[in-house]
Amino acid sequence: MIKKIFLTSMLLLCAGSGFAQNQTHTVAKGETVYSLARKYGMSVNDFYRLNPSVKDQLAIGQKVKVMKGGAAVPKNDAVGYIEVQPKQTIYGITRQYHITEAQLRALNPDLGHSLQTGERLALPAANLQKYADKSTVPYSAPSEPAKVAVPAVSSNTYNTSGISSDNFVTYTVQKGDTTFGIINKFGISLEELIQLNPDLSRGLQPGMVLKVKKADKAYVKKAGDVLNVVLMLPFGYDSNDSKYRAMSLDFLAGAKLAIERNAKKGQKLDIKVVDAGNEASFKNSLTQINKDNTDLIIGPFFKSSVLEVLDYVKDSKIPVVAPFANSDDLYGFSNLIIVETNEQTYADRIIQEVKSVYSDQKIYIVGEKGKNLPGYLAGGLQKALRNPNVVVVNSAAEIQADTNMMTGQKIPVIAILASDQDATGQKFGEKMIDLSQGTAGMKAFSMYYVPMFEKYVDELSQASLVYIMDRKINTDGTFEKEILAEFNQKYCKSPGKYQVVGFDVMNDMLMRENNRGEIFSQMGRSQTQLATKFEFERIQRNGAYVNTGYRVVRLVP
Repeated sequence: MIKKIFLTSMLLLCAGSGFAQNQTHTVAKGETVYSLARKYGMSVNDFYRLNPSVKDQLAIGQKVKVMKGGAAVPKNDAVGYIEVQPKQTIYGITRQYHITEAQLRALNPDLGHSLQTGERLALPAANLQKYADKSTVPYSAPSEPAKVAVPAVSSNTYNTSGISSDNFVTYTVQKGDTTFGIINKFGISLEELIQLNPDLSRGLQPGMVLKVKKADKAYVKKAGDVLNVVLMLPFGYDSNDSKYRAMSLDFLAGAKLAIERNAKKGQKLDIKVVDAGNEASFKNSLTQINKDNTDLIIGPFFKSSVLEVLDYVKDSKIPVVAPFANSDDLYGFSNLIIVETNEQTYADRIIQEVKSVYSDQKIYIVGEKGKNLPGYLAGGLQKALRNPNVVVVNSAAEIQADTNMMTGQKIPVIAILASDQDATGQKFGEKMIDLSQGTAGMKAFSMYYVPMFEKYVDELSQASLVYIMDRKINTDGTFEKEILAEFNQKYCKSPGKYQVVGFDVMNDMLMRENNRGEIFSQMGRSQTQLATKFEFERIQRNGAYVNTGYRVVRLVP
């Protein structure tokens, strides 16, 4: 039943997206995804949509689907531009301007799976003029070309003019990566990726180091080989406010261990610790930052203070690391590095996980009143699934398995925990254990780690629990054991929450710095520290680097 539904929806998608009739091609020696895309007048994205199971390496004799006439998309028509407004969606844009999604993506090769507020979109000028309403915001860019062309890519020759070999952001290819995924991840076009990496003609291989974009040249390291770092923490000594003092001291303890480790490896560091006070007295601390001799600022903690620092260094573009602040109004700063992973990132992953097992089950979401997260999850599931029955409840006690009136058997449901409260998580885990004992096929998901999950692994595996684990130490790891031993030797105890954060943030940032202080050229590298996975992406073009990293734990029956 699941396969039939999936195939039907795929056929509807193709029919409504302007695709020409498909045909089958048998791969010959030397043929690649790129050469086949060009041969049949289709984009690489279209190829992967027709062949979702195909990897970048094609096998001789393999049968793949191709288009007879390519996608029915405009190639040389005049275009106009709009700026995406809050709550606009790809579906809504295509409906309003009477174009297919395939046409929209052909005009916007960098378009991801969802829209970002402020993002620029190209649209056929005739449709824009005819169907734009009063709320449409035009994108004013007089230097933009009046026409758009879909680039033709050869598998043998590449135009490398204008591409230099220094100061690039690089990415190391991981197992399971695809070219399509890398293009989406870094917001670049296929042509740009190939220009930077001619060896892609031989296929994508794990371990391959790809240039993905030019490094941000806005910041230039100060003279000398010593890295000058300012660490801004709200001790509150000057303002006589001790509210965040314990948190700051813990963060400093972890950061100090990371500083000592990197110094022992030969990194030359000059660390200045600044009392950032509280939000009211923060401006006084800014005068302690020497803009002519600072290469990196870590902190402060609060969004309002982060904004003041960014304004203070706006001319010098010194890299600023925000350990905890994460909100949409910070995403536009090109010299900002945001460490805290947004909860919506976790929610998006849970939606993907639910989609992979969904077969018409009732879906329960457990979350607190007044919180936006349960509503975000419910809306995402409505878009991702076909007519799901989604119920948001305040307590796990409200989750019930239905009964089949014909057989009397219990019907399994899907349950999602969208609360970071340990007490709520405890009740959720207990309910999942109870339901899975009498109902086969239960599926449980959690956006957060709950301590009891590790105590009842066998029981919760019967509900196939999948949860996201962030800021949690893997005590079996070699690196983790080494750091825990060093911390215990230095402080005679195991690290607490903010000591872990302090170590992870400082160690990750120092590891990304090279001897020229070009931290932005290293942001494409994925790194896992003591308890935090760092995987930075730019949510907006030329905007802040935002951590989207996390770890997924699956309990298998």
